[in-house]
Amino acid sequence: MKKKITISVLTLLLSVFVFSIPPAEEGKIVFNARCASCHNVNKVLVGPALAGVADRHTEDWIVHFVHSSQTVIKGGDKTAVALYEKFNKVPMPDHLDLSAESIRGILAYIKSETKATAAESGFRPDRVHPNYTPILSTNYLFFSSYLGLVILMAAALIVLVKVKELQRKSRGQD
Repeated sequence: MKKKITISVLTLLLSVFVFSIPPAEEGKIVFNARCASCHNVNKVLVGPALAGVADRHTEDWIVHFVHSSQTVIKGGDKTAVALYEKFNKVPMPDHLDLSAESIRGILAYIKSETKATAAESGFRPDRVHPNYTPILSTNYLFFSSYLGLVILMAAALIVLVKVKELQRKSRGQD
């Protein structure tokens, strides 16, 4: 009886945990497993960049296209045909096993990534001017101190090796 109650409680806790995953997190997992080999949110890879895809198409269109892109293309959808032509007629594989909810989770992930990269885009590393002075070949003080440190380290290593040899010799004579 105790085993049944324990199993029931564990099953209940596990189901609460599984159903409490936010759609964007679940979408990220599915995106990385199924989509990331051909798509990126912000970069064009084998397929188009997916940032803003929910703004360009309806969710129903996206679900049908993900389930079977060739069916949508053969149906004469102008947008689907244009995408197929633009990306060298490389067909997107069918994902009939993905549920509509999984695809909506992927869309939620894409939206969250688009917002995150848009927030980061205010930073322009090419416009940052670090406060440093480059090392010039005429900076003799720097190069002479650098060379002095290298010589000092080499001498220290030689001394350590000699000390170790003397220790071994003295142990051998005992």
